[in-house]
Amino acid sequence: MDVLLSIKPRYVKSIIDGEKRYEFRKSIFKHPDISRVYIYASSPVKMIVGSFEIGDILVDRPADLWENVKDYAGIDNRDFFDYFAGKSRAFAIEIQDLQEFPDPIDPRETIPGFVPPQSYCYVDGLPTGE
Repeated sequence: MDVLLSIKPRYVKSIIDGEKRYEFRKSIFKHPDISRVYIYASSPVKMIVGSFEIGDILVDRPADLWENVKDYAGIDNRDFFDYFAGKSRAFAIEIQDLQEFPDPIDPRETIPGFVPPQSYCYVDGLPTGE
């Protein structure tokens, strides 16, 4: 089983460019055997554009997490702290073995009844885009 994450296109670009090495989340998936994340670039792209292996998942107070990963965050501190405003816990998923798909996948053609996830959803058996 894998996970599909909705990510804004500007952050997807930072991931692909290698500037953003962590994906930040307010909550994390519960399934223990997740190892691959598929990247769904949200509107206006609306396509699955790549995938990556999960490295470490860091959990900490937002201020402490920022201090640990700010050099690899791929976002500025204002966006980071706006995102985690009012939260006592923040998650950072380490991005490893990034694969950008040469041909993005239209999830409406691959996942029956696809609805873009607010944060994430579990998926199984997605093609690699190759």
